[in-house]
Amino acid sequence: MSYLIDTLTKRIGSITAVLALFLALLIGYDAIMRYLFSEGSIALQEFEWHIFDTIFLFGLSYALKHDKHVRVDILFVKYSEDTKKIIQILSMLFLLIPFTLFFLNGAFDMTIQSFLQDEVSSDPGGLEYRFIIKGILFLSFILLLLQAVSEIIKSYSKLKSKRSFFILLSTTIVFLAISLLDLAFWTNPLWLMFSLTLFLLLTGFQVAFVFAGVALFFAIVSDELGLNVLNMLPYRVYGIMGNTTLMSVPLFILMGLILEKSKVAEDLLLSMGKLFGGIRGGLAISVVVVGAILAASTGIVGASVVMMSLIALPLMLKHNYSAELATGAIASSGTLGQIIPPSIVLIVLGDQMHLSVGDLFKASVVPGLLLILLYILYILIYSYFNKDVAPAIPNDEPYSKIAKEAIKVITPPLLLIFAVLGSIFAGIASPTESAGIGVIGALILALFKRRFSFELLRYSSLESVKLTSMIFMILIGATAFSLVFNELGGDVMAMEFFRDEVGDKWTFIFISMLVIFLLGFFIDFIEIAFVVVPILVPIAHAFGIDSIWFAILIALNLQASFLTPPFGFALFYLKGSAGDLVTTGQIYRGVLPFIALQLLALLIIVLFPNLIYLLG
Repeated sequence: MSYLIDTLTKRIGSITAVLALFLALLIGYDAIMRYLFSEGSIALQEFEWHIFDTIFLFGLSYALKHDKHVRVDILFVKYSEDTKKIIQILSMLFLLIPFTLFFLNGAFDMTIQSFLQDEVSSDPGGLEYRFIIKGILFLSFILLLLQAVSEIIKSYSKLKSKRSFFILLSTTIVFLAISLLDLAFWTNPLWLMFSLTLFLLLTGFQVAFVFAGVALFFAIVSDELGLNVLNMLPYRVYGIMGNTTLMSVPLFILMGLILEKSKVAEDLLLSMGKLFGGIRGGLAISVVVVGAILAASTGIVGASVVMMSLIALPLMLKHNYSAELATGAIASSGTLGQIIPPSIVLIVLGDQMHLSVGDLFKASVVPGLLLILLYILYILIYSYFNKDVAPAIPNDEPYSKIAKEAIKVITPPLLLIFAVLGSIFAGIASPTESAGIGVIGALILALFKRRFSFELLRYSSLESVKLTSMIFMILIGATAFSLVFNELGGDVMAMEFFRDEVGDKWTFIFISMLVIFLLGFFIDFIEIAFVVVPILVPIAHAFGIDSIWFAILIALNLQASFLTPPFGFALFYLKGSAGDLVTTGQIYRGVLPFIALQLLALLIIVLFPNLIYLLG
């Protein structure tokens, strides 16, 4: 049974990956036809977001099969194999499956209602048979349910000792039974909800399933709410499906993965290393420069950090660079993609804060350049006063030859960056349209470098489906969590605290930035963006705070979450790819100065808010 389910999931994942490529080409074609030939179609645009919906919805089960739904794994990686399997079974039994069954009930009703009403597009010239796309939502959760069953079967069959599993299973059932007797609500349910969520996250349960399962649990056991509070959840998810801004997420991910697989980063690192290697700290500076270029062309932190750690770290250690400086430069430069556009963080913030992604992209350029400048200045000053940490590397090649080679290597990705970001900044194209053109540009670049292959397409499209589905499953879980949290009075409590207890704009900014920074030690930016940011946005509005400026402060802060020990994802990526070349302690010590530089950049933008508007 498990084999049959996995086979079905694998085949659907392959079809979905093909759709991801097709979507990029279709959007690119649509943008070219509309802007060059003034020909457009409402039906074609709606067909695009239907394909987008199919990609991330059908990808949910595929991502689960490949264990791509993200978890806080600082403790999880230390568990025995049996413990990991038990966590997986409990996650499926008590978090994912109950939520999926409840969601299916609502999604089925929504689909049937659409069919009976013969619902069509509200736009003239749009698509008919709207029940089809709503039916895909229903079908995707059927597939997710089946894959959850498969995961239980596989995990249970691999358990060496089933006694521990049954003990934990019995304990969980007893806890649920006691909760139904309202004993869990002897104290404030909001604090219990937050505490249970944090406990499950730190234990190693998948983030998306924790948010979804905890929301359902507190809706059931709360006398104040009941399941009715989540009745509108399928309609909320349907609203997410129709969000054209979020459509750019899988396209930018796909663009970045194509550039990664075509070894653009490798060429850049080797060329920049020669260009700057003749000065102290030159290799570290080249890492920062390449990190910035990759950020503006890929925006994928994991890919950037892994690539640079595999290529640059051995080279830096070979030339007697300090392990701390080398790892700090790689980890911090690899996270520049979170503030330099096209940033997935900015796209998510734009959606959650109801802001123009193009405006956020423009506003983030100066803060991004500020960070790059601070990193380079720190490396130069540190290596100047500590001559042994980053020695200069002599090179016998003529510098003119090295410079020409560097220009040759850097020009193609820069042209792609200017095409993508320039079209957004100039208002010529939307982020989604630019992302589609960017994918086509990345494919052309791979062809130009003679590195285009079927394997490149396969890897890039499959990975983009997994990453996109992971992000959107967290968004679905966070939507459910926010519904219950707000109905329990969480948003009112937060508003009253800042209005009555704080009562000052600057104190609110300080506390909110501190909360986001501290949360970044434990959870990923996606969870913070989907759960915490919606709570802070109405409070910021009440204080009359500039929304674009506040979003940039959050983005700078969220970037630090990738570096802050012990759970910074960039640190995991770096350690995982570096192996025994460096120790975890060296990585932690190496990133501390760069975290301080990020906080300095945040402070500068707080004190000089007009900097973000220098580009208009």
